[in-house]
Amino acid sequence: MITTNGLTKVYRSQDREVRALDDVDLHVRQGEVFGVVGTSGAGKSTLIRCVNLLERPTSGTVTVDGVELTALSGSEQRAGRELRAARQRIGMVFQHFNLLSSRTVQDNVELPLEIIGLDRRERRRKAAELLDLVGLADKARSYPGQLSGGQKQRVGIARALAGDPKVLLSDEATSALDPETTRSILRLLRELNQQLGLTVLLITHEMEVIKSVCDSAALMRGGRVVEAGQLTDLLADGHSRIARDLFPLGDFGTGGDPERTVLEITFQGDAPAQPFVSQLARTYQIDINILGAAVETIAGRLVGRMRVELPGSHTDNVVPIGYLRQQGLQVDVLDLSNGAAA
Repeated sequence: MITTNGLTKVYRSQDREVRALDDVDLHVRQGEVFGVVGTSGAGKSTLIRCVNLLERPTSGTVTVDGVELTALSGSEQRAGRELRAARQRIGMVFQHFNLLSSRTVQDNVELPLEIIGLDRRERRRKAAELLDLVGLADKARSYPGQLSGGQKQRVGIARALAGDPKVLLSDEATSALDPETTRSILRLLRELNQQLGLTVLLITHEMEVIKSVCDSAALMRGGRVVEAGQLTDLLADGHSRIARDLFPLGDFGTGGDPERTVLEITFQGDAPAQPFVSQLARTYQIDINILGAAVETIAGRLVGRMRVELPGSHTDNVVPIGYLRQQGLQVDVLDLSNGAAA
């Protein structure tokens, strides 16, 4: 649904050049919620603005719903019309709501419908439907100043849906909200994704957002995508930085004792319900030290990571490790010299 190839954005001034995006390749599948996570300055917001061409890339291509937007130029009348039509299929939700304070909630949602020339009666009907969809039917005559932050963001989402988009872009839509309101907005985005078949691309600096709502994710650093994939695949990869940030187990158990073997175990689906630790201990008569564990529901599946310590060297524990893998578990032997999975 959304594909970027070699996407690069360079900002130039008289004495300086900033490469905000550096050869970014990204693929977002139709109907999924895809999160892009990274610290401030990683290039996340520039990426999302290039996806709908609010920022025109320096080089590379952007394709949305089969239309290569970067091939359309606003300088020619026909291409300009094509670009505007393509943008109508892309909704955008902003961090700071961007509502007009002098217009009611209803009128704010109607604004994009006015711009495309829809008649007043149809605008009213459509806006009422959207406000009901986001749970604000009773706030139609209120003004933005009378709303909470979460309610303002719901208005922003309703407005973004006015053009019946196939893609919804969210630029740090929850970063200005408290935790409980953040959770409610994320639940709403997931519901809209499922009810309307929307493809959602969201930008965030919070791993909790990725954990609670996303099917796939990408990690950005220095204008580049350094890791991307479906969350279930990333969590099964012992070297995944996203997985380690989602399930931080700390440094406990990485001291480097050659007479101990430290394992990191990733489990998904039905595996968390299985008592594999106690079964392993009984089967091989070994003492197992649990150093850390975390279990969450990710992309609708129960997923977890656990760090355990077994007595003896790696060679001594080949059979117990094989037993765990036979149970369908992802097992990585921790390299105690650097704390990474071997």
